[in-house]
Amino acid sequence: MNINATMLGEMITFILLVLFTMKFVWPPISGMLEERASRITDGLAAAEKGKQQLLDAEANIAEELKKIQARAGEIIANAEKRANQVIEESKERARIEGDKIIADAKAQIEQDFVRMKEDLRLRVSDLVIRGTEQILRVEIDQSRHEKILAQLKAEL
Repeated sequence: MNINATMLGEMITFILLVLFTMKFVWPPISGMLEERASRITDGLAAAEKGKQQLLDAEANIAEELKKIQARAGEIIANAEKRANQVIEESKERARIEGDKIIADAKAQIEQDFVRMKEDLRLRVSDLVIRGTEQILRVEIDQSRHEKILAQLKAEL
């Protein structure tokens, strides 16, 4: 009977230990395991979400780079267009200035020509007067001299 009473005592102790463990020890361990599983699941979900956000951010960066490159291309095109426009404006101003200089030079040449023509007339008239004086000294025939002077006037 000692063996049976010992076994019975051990069984009762074992059952009490199992009941105590199920009532007081197992629920906190089970709760910690569930909490840890939940944290692991949340961590995996957060990692997956982070990976997706990273992919989205990379896509956004690529899109922004394309926009920036397009904008840079527009800026460069506008700068080239403006440079060409400035060059054309400068050419036009230079052409206008050149035309003005040419017109001034032509006017100056025309004035010089008129001045030289007048100077030539004065010299010719001096020569005519000298010639007339010489003719008058040699012979005095008024009708003949008037014809000569009329011809000289017509030539001038």
